[in-house]
Amino acid sequence: MLSNKTKYGIKALVYLYRNSNQSPISIAKIAEAENIPHKFLEYILLLLKKNGILASKKGKAGGYYLLKDPNEILMTEIFRLLNGPIAMFPCASLNYYEVCDDCPDEAACTVNHLLLEIRDQTLTILRNKSLAQLSDEIKTKQHPDF
Repeated sequence: MLSNKTKYGIKALVYLYRNSNQSPISIAKIAEAENIPHKFLEYILLLLKKNGILASKKGKAGGYYLLKDPNEILMTEIFRLLNGPIAMFPCASLNYYEVCDDCPDEAACTVNHLLLEIRDQTLTILRNKSLAQLSDEIKTKQHPDF
């Protein structure tokens, strides 16, 4: 399941991308525009900053702005950073693999095979989706005349 932290993080990143001509943008402005709890957003943005996605400027005209090129911010990076493993269970994870205690033969496990297929399909989508692409696709769907 997608965490609120991930959902809010993606919403904030899209907002920052779409309003990059106004940067830096205050936490209060992002929180209000995207209906995200201010304190929670502050935590999320700090996490994104610590991991080199965002930068910030202090002071009256301060706020956050994208540090990385939006075409280079892939959803795999954001999901792993904010949500943790992409696989549903550790036995199907690339980065957080663990053997299931109740599975004597992983190679014969039908659940594991299903989970691997789901993980691979999810990774294909997330690896091929940048912040810029996501934002532009949404904008096109909302306003097909663009």
